Amino acid sequence: MDKLRALEYCLAAADTGSLSAAARKLDVSVAAVSKQISAFEQELGFRLFERSAGGLIVTGVGATFLESGRDTLARFVEAQDLARTAASGVSGTVVVGVQPAVAQEVLCDALPQFHAKYPDIQIDLRYFLQPTESQLAGVDVLLAIGWPQGVGDLVTKVIGATAFVICAAPAYWERRGIPSHPSDLADHDCLCIRARSGTVMDLWRFERDGEQVAVPVSGWLLSDNSHRDTVLRTALAGGGVMRLIDWNALPGKELDSGKLVPVLTDWRPLDVPGVNLHYPPSVRRIPRVRAFIDFASALFEHIEHLRMNQLPATASPDWLLARRSRASRSA
Repeated sequence: MDKLRALEYCLAAADTGSLSAAARKLDVSVAAVSKQISAFEQELGFRLFERSAGGLIVTGVGATFLESGRDTLARFVEAQDLARTAASGVSGTVVVGVQPAVAQEVLCDALPQFHAKYPDIQIDLRYFLQPTESQLAGVDVLLAIGWPQGVGDLVTKVIGATAFVICAAPAYWERRGIPSHPSDLADHDCLCIRARSGTVMDLWRFERDGEQVAVPVSGWLLSDNSHRDTVLRTALAGGGVMRLIDWNALPGKELDSGKLVPVLTDWRPLDVPGVNLHYPPSVRRIPRVRAFIDFASALFEHIEHLRMNQLPATASPDWLLARRSRASRSA
């Protein structure tokens, strides 16, 4: 039997919780999934699933086996992709426009994986905040956080989201006290960022159980979006409260390490910018650009599964549409 295919079917069944859902995910029949799993269990000599009216339940030994099998299948797919890439001879330069936050917090850490897969492709990174027509010239792909306001004639694809987490250093919370309600933030030193549109994002909005709260915040430090690392470093030094993208809860990042402590985690942020991929329609037919587009899409799809707040991107907030100098003036 094809054990790799059987493993793929078993993992799909474990992830979705039912044979029918696994069949839809794999675009095959339910009978095909059931047959593969049953034959695989017989080959292994133990049951991977318990069947019930509510669906499939992974057994204890099945969970251990499938966790190891997931890594095995991923390595096989990676090796297969590398072989196909080498055979295809994809090469050339891809010009990638990217916001500093996207590059520094996510993309640069992942680029070595792209290079390992496509060693003959050169990435030409170009930083930008608000792209101008001259900046768009010659750029194959743009990666940006925010609410798209129309970027030339480019195709726009939302490939992720970036919910905000309210946090500060342990020393700051010890000194100033932890807020129990979003309105308490009005009495704290909140470190604000100026959006690429020029608006100071000093209106922090929350929702919980139907209650919505919009808090005008203020503090002693304001930074441009291009220098958001200034706000992060100040918060790490105990200088105030910041809204941090929930990517930073990923392993090894500031929230995961305890260097910054999140608060008000039972409140849902109402402003959730998307992660947007922009590109001219014609470049998708170029193999090297298509390779990067697929890579970026898969990267942020993976991050979506790891985010602290798995919330979809929201519509543009009022302050952006009104082009206010400060978001709090639209409250």
